[in-house]
Amino acid sequence: MKKELRSAFKARMDEMTTEELHRYSVLITERLVNSSFWENCKVIGCTISGPKEVSTFMLVEKAWEQGKDIVVPKCHPKTKEMTFHRITSFDQLETVFYGLKEPIVEKTIKVEATQIDGMIVPGLWFDHSGYRVGYGGGYYDRYLVHYPHRTIALAMDWQLVNSVPYEKHDVPVHQIVTNETVLYVD
Repeated sequence: MKKELRSAFKARMDEMTTEELHRYSVLITERLVNSSFWENCKVIGCTISGPKEVSTFMLVEKAWEQGKDIVVPKCHPKTKEMTFHRITSFDQLETVFYGLKEPIVEKTIKVEATQIDGMIVPGLWFDHSGYRVGYGGGYYDRYLVHYPHRTIALAMDWQLVNSVPYEKHDVPVHQIVTNETVLYVD
C-alpha cells in the first residue's frame, strides 16, 4: 500500500507547476513562521527540500534572519542511522544519493537530538493522527523513537488524507502545517 501511495504522490507532483509549488511553499512557510512551534524553537531540524517538495529554503533563510540555528540530517546507509549537523550556509551542503542535499560533515558541527528544540519531519502523505508515508528509508522513524521534543510536518492540503498505513515502529508527528490549516495531533 505504501508503494502505491508513493507512486500516487509522484504522479500528483508531476501535475503541479513550478508556480503552484512556489505558491504553496510560501503559504506554508508563512503559517509555520507565525506558529508557536517556530516561536519556541531556537534550534530546528529539517531536511533541505528537493525540487518536488514543499520548499524549505525560505524557512531556512527566515530562521537565519531571526538568529535560529538550522540542523540538517546526514544519512549513514551502512548503519541506517541519521545524524544532524548545523549549517550556516547552503554552501555547506552536498548532493548525495537520490539527489538529496546533506551537510558536508567536515564543514559542519554535529548536534545531538537533545539540543534540537523542534524537528520538521518530511513525508509524502499524512493522516489526521500524524502518521505519514515517507520515502521508505525508515531513517526518521528510527531517529524519532529517541527524539525528546516536538515534531511537525509541512504538507500541501492535498497531502493530508484520512488514513495512511502504518506499523508499530512508525512515529507520528505532533503537528501538520498545510497551506490551509495547522492540524494539532496531540
